[in-house]
Amino acid sequence: MDILFFTIPKHKVIYAFDDLNVKEVYDLMEENHFTAIPVVSREGKYVGTITEGDILRFIMNNDFTRSKAEVSKISEVHRLRDLEPIIEDAKIPDLILKATNQNFVPIVDDEGTFVGIVTRKEILNYFFEHNFIVL
Repeated sequence: MDILFFTIPKHKVIYAFDDLNVKEVYDLMEENHFTAIPVVSREGKYVGTITEGDILRFIMNNDFTRSKAEVSKISEVHRLRDLEPIIEDAKIPDLILKATNQNFVPIVDDEGTFVGIVTRKEILNYFFEHNFIVL
């Protein structure tokens, strides 16, 4: 079994391009009820992870209006903590270690291209379904 077994592929993941504006990204997060999403360049490279907290700090630290939210790019928002990606051919124990500290783990290829994510929930569900964890 490899990491791709657990991976939700990019085409099924909600993510933001790094050239979208703050309002677009916030709306995307709000519509999908996510507090954090991956940020990807138009070339497909994983850039980082934006959180609601990052956006809130950006708004609070700037003289912010709705019109400014529509012109400020998400790439201008300081990300407090990016979720570290893991390479798609890494070992399962490495994935599990990252997932203990992150709600999801971004998966990239060896060139840094965003492939998808693995959620902590997916890993736990697998272990519950296969009786690796007994309650």
